[in-house]
Order: sequence, then structure tokens, then C-alpha cells
Amino acid sequence: MKEELIMEVMQQMLSYLDNAQLKQLRQAMERSLCYYEVNSLQIKPQEEDNSDLVAMFIAAKRIEGCSDKTLKYYQSTIDALISSLGKNVRHILTEDLRTYLTDYQSRNQSSRVTIDNIRRILSSFFSWLEDEDYIIKSPVRRIHKVKTASSIKETYSDEELEKMRDSCEEIRDLAMIDMLASTGMRVGEMVLLNRDDIDFSERECVVFGKGDKERIVYFDARAKLHLQVYLDSRTDENPALFVTLRAPHERIQIGGIEHRLREIGKRLNMSRVHPHKFRRTLATMAIDKGMPIEQLQRLLGHQRIDTTLQYAMVKQSNVKTAHRKYIG
Repeated sequence: MKEELIMEVMQQMLSYLDNAQLKQLRQAMERSLCYYEVNSLQIKPQEEDNSDLVAMFIAAKRIEGCSDKTLKYYQSTIDALISSLGKNVRHILTEDLRTYLTDYQSRNQSSRVTIDNIRRILSSFFSWLEDEDYIIKSPVRRIHKVKTASSIKETYSDEELEKMRDSCEEIRDLAMIDMLASTGMRVGEMVLLNRDDIDFSERECVVFGKGDKERIVYFDARAKLHLQVYLDSRTDENPALFVTLRAPHERIQIGGIEHRLREIGKRLNMSRVHPHKFRRTLATMAIDKGMPIEQLQRLLGHQRIDTTLQYAMVKQSNVKTAHRKYIG
């Protein structure tokens, strides 16, 4: 209880004292309180305080432009921590977090990537608490990034792309594959597109990416032709670019596209056929053909160039050719 009292006083003095003064304050309180017994501390109820702090953090991230999906992930991750520890977030220690992450990984058999994602979210939350003077120091500071094995992500070969196109029984599916393959857009961006968003003369369209940020993506001549045939074949009035095959022809959802691609993959005995793989394939192809990484970053809608580099995998044959050209 003494430690809670000391922490409470120090947190209230954060705005008025620097680090050296806070250290002196702590030492003075420890010396003074060693002669006393602290039986109770009248502070704001733990649950109410936690709820308020998390709500303010989520509001701050919303202002920064985080999507609803990201905010929901942040909320659930932080709530799970608080529920597990049963402590006020102001009093959570580094060892509490280490134990929580270890137990979480063991209990759920989670990958290192998952654990590092949780660590990253908690780091963002506690760093915000520190910046806003709700805590003295983030307990995540001493928990370093979880090392993960770098694996080469699969891409589609030219042959696989042609096989998928040839196997399409519906012109809609062919148009969807061409749009994903030639634009590199996210599947979540594609399902939001309307017919009026397509500029056929310039072979481009405006999509809304993460954080509701607009950017222009471009499609090739084949995608243009197949998309025009698909739109001309439709008899519905739905403004959506892609709709379900059956009446009442509603806007197709992400799950519908994923399911359709899995069916195509099963027919062709292809493994891991999913929308995001088209995006990775385009990024790899662009790098291999010499597209500047900054332009690819803009095309894919990435905020950080590190993210773009994770998508783009240079083929070993090109590395060999470059070595002979510049070094050998």
C-alpha cells in the first residue's frame, strides 16, 4: 500500500518536477513513510480509471487516423492484458508484462510475430500514458522487439496467374483477378470501389486506404477490357464495382472474394490462393523490373518504406546479374 501511495503522489507531480526532482521526492517519501502503516488509500476505483485511460488512448489513435479495425485490435489487446493482470494500468510493472506475454504465448501457442504485435500495441499504449504524464515511465521500455525468423513470402508465378485466369467461369472473377494483379490494391480497398470511381480513359481509380487516405492506383489494358465486359453484362442498378452473382446482387464483401479465390485454388491444386498474394506479387515484380522503391511505396499506399521493403523480394537471379554488373 505504501508503494501505491508513493506512485500516486509521484504521478500527480509529474507535470511540476523533472526526473531528478521526482527521484528525490521518492526517496523522501520512502524515508518518511517507513515509520508509518498505511491501511487504505482513497483513490479512483481501479476499473473506472483503467476504462477512462484506455478510452482516451483509443480516442487519440482515432484522431491520428487509425482505422476502426485497428482501433478494435488495440482495444481488445489492451483489455485482455488488464483483465488478466487485474491491476490499475498505472501500477503495471515490466515483470508483469513479461509474465503476461510468456503465459499468453504458452497458453495460445502463439507465434513470435503475434507476441511482438501485442508487445508493439502495449508499447504504444504505455508510451502514450508516459507522454501524457499519467505514468512516470513506460514498463514496456525494457521489453525489446521479439526476434522473428525472416521467411520468404510466396508470390504467384506468371504461369499460376494465367492458370487462374483460364479457370475463371465468371467474367466477374476474371475482372477481380486482373484488378488485384495489376493494381496491387488491398482487397478491402477493392470492395469499396464503385463503378463511377473507374476512369477507363486513364486506366486508373482512386481508392481509400488505411486511415481513409486517398491514393490513385492504375490497371493494365487487360484489366480494362475484362472490367468493361463485366460491367456491360450486368443488369442490376447497384453502384458497387463488384457485386454478388445472385440476386439481389449486393456489394461483394472481403470474405466473398477470399472464398472465391480459394475455390479457384482448389480446382487448380494451388495452395494458399488469397487476395493479398496478388499485392505481394506486384511489389516483387515491380522491384525486379527496376521500379524505384519510393514510387512503389506510393503505389502501395505505405506510410513507411520499411513496410514496402517487406513486400518486395528481389529474385536471386537478379542479384547474381547485378553482382556481375557492378562488382564482378
